[in-house]
Amino acid sequence: MTAVLLALASAAAYGTSDFVAGVASRRTSAWAVAVVGSAVGGLLALALALLLPGRPGVGDLAWGALAGVGNGLGGAFLYRGLSRGRMGVVGPVSAVGAAVLPVAVGVVGGERPDLLVWLGILVALPGIWLVAREPSAATAASPGAAALVDGLLAGAGFGLLFAAIGQVPDGAGYWPVAVSQAVAVLAVAALATTLGASWVPRDRAAVVGGAGAGALSAAAVVGFLLATQQGLLTVSAVLASLYPAVTVLLAAVLLHERVHRVQGAGLALCAVSVVCVAVG
Repeated sequence: MTAVLLALASAAAYGTSDFVAGVASRRTSAWAVAVVGSAVGGLLALALALLLPGRPGVGDLAWGALAGVGNGLGGAFLYRGLSRGRMGVVGPVSAVGAAVLPVAVGVVGGERPDLLVWLGILVALPGIWLVAREPSAATAASPGAAALVDGLLAGAGFGLLFAAIGQVPDGAGYWPVAVSQAVAVLAVAALATTLGASWVPRDRAAVVGGAGAGALSAAAVVGFLLATQQGLLTVSAVLASLYPAVTVLLAAVLLHERVHRVQGAGLALCAVSVVCVAVG
């Protein structure tokens, strides 16, 4: 049960982080928000690593660096999809991808969840898809190849983050998390430069929004790390990937955005998934 609660806390932090970053990105460069967020998350993770030191090996730090590549690239492609106005396609594809890859890694690694837990995992995937969809995307005849590519790349990035950070053992401390956040800064900046986008923060919205999103993202990574150390990677990854539900609910409450029927069905499936995993 501890692992379930930690994974759900991670989903809540990720969902809130996406909401904060999304609001800030409407006012400034999404790339700048991402860079500030990763930098602030890195500083917080560094402080945590200094306060609660562990004994990470070279392999643990390497897993952290690989997780940082996934974190940075996943966020970058998600933001690019958002800037193209294709979030209704990129969101669900990336969220499902973030769940599927670490589940596959966990199964290959020998994890064997109970039948009820598998039911919760299977219910979660369409739930994540539905809750992240925009009404316009639900009726679109064709999502577009570019949107699908962005979604697949973002999902691969987040899935890599979950799969890699899940390999860090208990006792390694939080240095791998600090390394992952630092590498994420470099990954976002490198990709933005390659694409010719500005990533240097130049206004208050980028700094404040990025800092808030980064603090929440760092908390999410720590929560996910602890969840995988207490339980199965397959379960933790699926529960953490429920983060779009949190973003949708926050937008409904704080921005008075309408929760459409398709999203409501997705939220219901997410709730069923949580119950199945918790009971199993």
